[in-house]
Amino acid sequence: MDASLSYIVVSAARQVERAIRRNLLKEWKFIKPYHVDDGKKFRLKDFDPADTQGLDLRQEAGNLLKNGIARLSDMQQKLYAQDRWALLLIFQAMDAAGKDSVIRHVMSGVNPQGCQVYAFKAPSTEELSHDFLWRTSKNLPQRGHIGIFNRSYYEEVLVVRVHPQVLAKERIPASLVTKKIWKERFEAINSFESYLDREGVVIRKFFLNVSKTEQKRRFLSRLQEPDKNWKFSEDDVRERERWDDYSSAYEDMIRHTATPHAPWYVVPADHKWFTRLVVASTVIHTLGSLNLSFPSVSPDKKKDLDSARKLLLNEN
Repeated sequence: MDASLSYIVVSAARQVERAIRRNLLKEWKFIKPYHVDDGKKFRLKDFDPADTQGLDLRQEAGNLLKNGIARLSDMQQKLYAQDRWALLLIFQAMDAAGKDSVIRHVMSGVNPQGCQVYAFKAPSTEELSHDFLWRTSKNLPQRGHIGIFNRSYYEEVLVVRVHPQVLAKERIPASLVTKKIWKERFEAINSFESYLDREGVVIRKFFLNVSKTEQKRRFLSRLQEPDKNWKFSEDDVRERERWDDYSSAYEDMIRHTATPHAPWYVVPADHKWFTRLVVASTVIHTLGSLNLSFPSVSPDKKKDLDSARKLLLNEN
């Protein structure tokens, strides 16, 4: 390669690298307030569900998200082509916090071939016959893919904790159901996520933090607007009566399972536009930190490509 051309190529590469670093720093500053990787001092009341960092980007949010989705789509293609890392996104929240909406909007530009979404409802009879990690572990993303869990194994330290009768249905030997069971489940989850991290599965966990006032407003909206009636369940109101129990369970869960390799993001969820921007920025920042790139072509492969090109050009 000519020396001047070589200089131009290297210079361009360095400019791209600096731009990537600037973007990563910018995204990190935006998402850092919600990042929890050590839960020892975590308190849910320290996180404002209505926070927008003083920004009023409601009008611009659509375009900002559109640009973010375009970047995410490019990164996903490289993730898929490189076929080394897997990304697991876990979403947990109170009812009406907007999990479905966030997943639908943020991942709208991602190729379905490399992304799977799993929504975990009440466990089936078969699932109750296995250990509590079984039904989710069989749906983990393969290398090169993004897996999204809409609820997850964390339900086992949330719903099951708030409703002890569910634990009885799991038919665990009575001698193993002690006062330490929640601590033991936290330990099992941490060990499981540590194992996944060592296998190249990058984990990011989102708690969409909606306020009780905003939840009430969304419930009333579901009741008052005919096209939203299908979303409403009377069970939602019954669960709302246990708000304090769930808040306590969520706080304890994050306190015991926030780690550097599998951090939680406690995302303000009272303003959907802001929630989507935070989640999108987190996913983009995570993928950007992996130094993804399309695989380089070997000399032998280049020869094959040249031969194929000649065959196509010589066709009658």
